[in-house]
Amino acid sequence: MLKEGSKAIDFKLKGVDGKTHSLKDFKTEYIVLYFYPKDLTPGCTMQAITYSKRIDKFKGLDASVVGVSRDDTNLHKKFKSTCRIKFMLLSDPTNKIHKAYGAYGDRGIFGMGTLRNTYIIRKGKVVKIFRKVKPIEDPDNVIKYIKAHM
Repeated sequence: MLKEGSKAIDFKLKGVDGKTHSLKDFKTEYIVLYFYPKDLTPGCTMQAITYSKRIDKFKGLDASVVGVSRDDTNLHKKFKSTCRIKFMLLSDPTNKIHKAYGAYGDRGIFGMGTLRNTYIIRKGKVVKIFRKVKPIEDPDNVIKYIKAHM
């Protein structure tokens, strides 16, 4: 499992824009890579909308926000449009990147699936991992962390 201080695992995942993206495509000081279970579900929608409402704060901190789920890009497009999401959504249908980051596992009574984890990456290293985040609190916790470590 990936740990704080580890080298961030690169990926090649298709984005909501139809292009393939990797870590190097995000040119900001920080990359906020968050994994979520499913587009258009209550918790995931709340988390994405909260990130979108705070997107100017993230830009001011030189941070890119990137959401990753197993959903295909067609559902991502609907999610982005319906909820007015202002950041990149990536599709990981095989769970390869979920598993590499430690964002897939046993969710107790919900069985195996996506673990709602957020990874802050700086200069190619994972500097902070928030595990089992609460959707409404996650964006503000990330902002606080980045501000405290600039």
